[in-house]
Amino acid sequence: MTEEEKEVEKEVEEKKEEEKEEEMEKEEKKKKKKERKKEKKKKK
Repeated sequence: MTEEEKEVEKEVEEKKEEEKEEEMEKEEKKKKKKERKKEKKKKK
């Protein structure tokens, strides 16, 4: 493997990690929204 190939592979890995994190953040937001709805129902 050349240095160039190593660099490209590294970039691909980093991109995958970023996408994973973004997905997790989206999931967290969805969960929080659901929880907020539950909270509102409880208060009533």
